[in-house]
Amino acid sequence: MDWIVLIVSGAMEAVWATALGASEGFSKPLPTIVFFVGLLASMAGLSFAVRTLPTGTAYAVWVGIGAALTVIWGMITGAEPVSFVRIALIVGLVGCVIGLKLVSEG
Repeated sequence: MDWIVLIVSGAMEAVWATALGASEGFSKPLPTIVFFVGLLASMAGLSFAVRTLPTGTAYAVWVGIGAALTVIWGMITGAEPVSFVRIALIVGLVGCVIGLKLVSEG
């Protein structure tokens, strides 16, 4: 259950990071609200997960998921450039996140 919460909270990190950019310095109300709700949900999920998971591993997985999803969303929407190298680096990042999960159980 903790891993599922951690994965969802990592996805919520991508939500708040994207909303932060869209808020244009908190001048737009809807993205600002999404930012704060996403931030609260993301931090609450991370806090829940570190009760039983090692903090370093949980934090790295949380950041990795958030960073990967934020860049992927940016590429989908056209806000970020798409290249083979960028995609390969994201695949590597996701591979490292999966690796951390696997070694934390063994």
